[in-house]
Amino acid sequence: MTLKDRITEDMKTAMRAKDAARLLTIRGLLAACKQREVDERIVLDDAAVIAIVDKLVKQRKDSITQFTAGNRQDLVDKEAAELQVLETYLPQRLGADEVAAEVAKIVAELGASGPGDMGKVMGAVKTRLAGKADMGLVSAAIKKALTP
Repeated sequence: MTLKDRITEDMKTAMRAKDAARLLTIRGLLAACKQREVDERIVLDDAAVIAIVDKLVKQRKDSITQFTAGNRQDLVDKEAAELQVLETYLPQRLGADEVAAEVAKIVAELGASGPGDMGKVMGAVKTRLAGKADMGLVSAAIKKALTP
C-alpha cells in the first residue's frame, strides 16, 4: 500500500468517525498531492508525497510561531492539531546527533570545506535525508560542519 493510498484510507476512516478536524487536514493534504499531479502531469510516488507532507508541516510550524507572537491561542491550537495529523505521515525523524553524523559523512564524501560549499552539501543532504530530518537541524549541522 502506497502512502497516498494510506492517506485516502485514513480520510475514509475520518469520514466514518465524523472527525471533522482530521478530515479537513487530510483533504488538504490530498488536494496538495492532486494539485502537484495535475500541474506536473505525473503520478506521485511515496518520496514526492513525503516532500509535500514535509512542506505542509513546515507551513504549520511557521503559522504556529506567527500565531503565538500574535497571541492567537485559538489558531495555535488549530494549527497544532493539523501538525499532529500531518506528522503521522512522515517517516521516523532523525535526532540532532544522527543528523550531525550524516552531514559529517556527506561533507567528507564531497570533500567540502568552508561556507562556500554549503549549497553543494545542502543539495546532497536534501536528497539523502528528504523527509527523514528537519531541514532546520540539517542547515545548522551543515553550518557547524563547514565552519573552520
